[in-house]
Amino acid sequence: MAEYNLDSLNPLKFTELIKNRETENAKASDDICVSDFNANNLAGSLHPKKQILKISEIKDAKYTKIYTLTSDKCAYFSAGQYLSVSVNIEGKTYSRPYSVVSTPKDALKGFYVIAVKRVEGGIVSNYILDNLKVGDIVEASDPTGTFTYEPLRDAEHIIAVAGGSGITPFVSLAKAIFEGSEECTLTILYGSKKEDDILFKSELDSISRSCEKVNVVYILSEEEKEGFDHGFINAELIKKYAPKSEYSVFLCGPQGMIGFVDKELSKLSLEKKYIRHEVHGEVANPEGFVDYPKNVSDTVKISVYVKGEKTEITASSKNTVLRILEANGIKPPSRCRSGECGFCHSKLLCGKVFIPKELDKRRQADSKYGFIHPCCSYPLSDLEIEVSEQ
Repeated sequence: MAEYNLDSLNPLKFTELIKNRETENAKASDDICVSDFNANNLAGSLHPKKQILKISEIKDAKYTKIYTLTSDKCAYFSAGQYLSVSVNIEGKTYSRPYSVVSTPKDALKGFYVIAVKRVEGGIVSNYILDNLKVGDIVEASDPTGTFTYEPLRDAEHIIAVAGGSGITPFVSLAKAIFEGSEECTLTILYGSKKEDDILFKSELDSISRSCEKVNVVYILSEEEKEGFDHGFINAELIKKYAPKSEYSVFLCGPQGMIGFVDKELSKLSLEKKYIRHEVHGEVANPEGFVDYPKNVSDTVKISVYVKGEKTEITASSKNTVLRILEANGIKPPSRCRSGECGFCHSKLLCGKVFIPKELDKRRQADSKYGFIHPCCSYPLSDLEIEVSEQ
């Protein structure tokens, strides 16, 4: 049996470390720059506060445009993550998350690829589609998000359920599996109304032909064609293509589709950890939630405090607090815009907000001490709120 000096295990001995460190710090030169340490340099390259990217190519694709964004140094990422892209519109800064379609190895080559879909009434998407051109500069966050394959949590075989432009994170994952950046098996169930609505079909078909670990199944709801399944993605269809062993289900697409598939998944008795959802952005109409209160005033007044300065705002109660702030020139930090990441969390000083249960991903401490995520909070009364501007 090994012998130990009991005196060396005395916890009071550790208090001497503070004095020793203070003595050594006092001897250090004032010329030492913390940013020169390798660990800080690595952290800065992986998680920069912002990235300045140039649009090098734009391609038309169905109801979207595909943008290639380049830089001398692009932060690395995991397939399934997104960039929060910021644009200045009439002197006001807006940001929106867009999934990265390219692969982690492409980032090492100095570029990302994103797809932007036109959204009815969409401030940012429509501005990008109608105004940005090759050579323009955009600001983006580092890649972020948790919609990624994690072998400690997820099954090795992933059933990806996609609808419309919700295919984008799965294109990145399929490419990453093909190039060897990710080690999992992927079956994509891609639902579209018609064959012409399918995005990235040639790329997906090429990968599935060349890589035995990637399989793509197309499901059309409004057409019946040879080589395509017909109908909606339900429990029976998932079971048809799922392996006999354990599998995870990743969902990304329109909110209506996700709601339908979630009900179908309850029939398959999957463990909760094996069902993953991509964040889906802000909900435009809070009245669509069954627990939204009745008789809410159409307009509210919001007092916003930023660094001690107060701004008074009158706005519609049907918009999220984040949208209201951005429309009035106030830009809190934000990323996912779906209540998940917590970047926009702000202190609610006075008033009431409606937070859909499905989107309330606050930490218990935030909820207890009156913090909200403005991206998924709708004003029910006049508010006072304190935010930190980006």
